[in-house]
Amino acid sequence: MIKKVEHVAIIVTDLDKAIEYYSTMFNFVLRTRGKNERREMAFISHKDQPNFEIELIRDITPETQYSEIGIVNHLAFTVDDIEEAIAYYKNKGIVFLSETYNLAIDGAKVIFFKGADQELLQLVQPNRELTIS
Repeated sequence: MIKKVEHVAIIVTDLDKAIEYYSTMFNFVLRTRGKNERREMAFISHKDQPNFEIELIRDITPETQYSEIGIVNHLAFTVDDIEEAIAYYKNKGIVFLSETYNLAIDGAKVIFFKGADQELLQLVQPNRELTIS
């Protein structure tokens, strides 16, 4: 069911600074950037590993202290069909944090759940059509 590790989300306090850091220091490139009413986010990838991304997240109005949720926010796994994956993992006993998937800023279908030690995990059905050159 799981195809690969999709991305790791990192909480940042300055999105521009984080994008610049990962771009300058490690040659990551920006795929897409956007925001909603709560968060500003960017997805960056590396040319040598284009199918793995880092999601940078900046809370517009911080809801909690960063240390309470951790600097690494969640681990995401790629699936081909999120509805099929949700049904499969529900059968295995996973309880999702929402009734259905949500759409990410890039149109990906996403749903969160907790791991064995309450770590935040996510399933992602990517929408790779939205890119920034």
